[in-house]
Amino acid sequence: MVPAPNSVKATNDAARLIKAHQAGVWRYLRVLGCDPALADDLTQETFIRVIESPFEELHEAATAAYLRRTAYNLYVSLRRKEGRTLDLQSLDCLTEQWASWVKHDQGEELLTALRECIQALSERARRSLELRFGELQSREQIAATLNITEHGAKNLMQRAKHQLRRCIEGKLK
Repeated sequence: MVPAPNSVKATNDAARLIKAHQAGVWRYLRVLGCDPALADDLTQETFIRVIESPFEELHEAATAAYLRRTAYNLYVSLRRKEGRTLDLQSLDCLTEQWASWVKHDQGEELLTALRECIQALSERARRSLELRFGELQSREQIAATLNITEHGAKNLMQRAKHQLRRCIEGKLK
């Protein structure tokens, strides 16, 4: 059985929309605080909602903003259902920052800048961040691994994050 032409077009449009924007929506949800599995689920739900509703693409930036808003609303609704309190002002600031970072590419330029800036860190600073954010180790564990005090680990990570921020901001200007 051959699908009706409109359903083929709709399928092609949905596939194109997902291919063009999936990574950006997922990355945005991670910025808001979703773990990878939740970001996967909410990204999927975002596209289901948009595809099932009347939606007209105007241009890439407007589409990306609409998808982010849909994902944002799904995230906030989920957290409220779970009884969690959210700082919406902070989420809105993150949303604004994300939109300024990814004007053209769904976060690819930002990700490239982050990778380059991480490589510019000292080996010890890079390792401290890998332990904290990659391996989810406590400050105490990081200090023991790096043979420094807890306070030293805290200062090292703070300096590394500050250096990363300055480096990324410089690359994105």
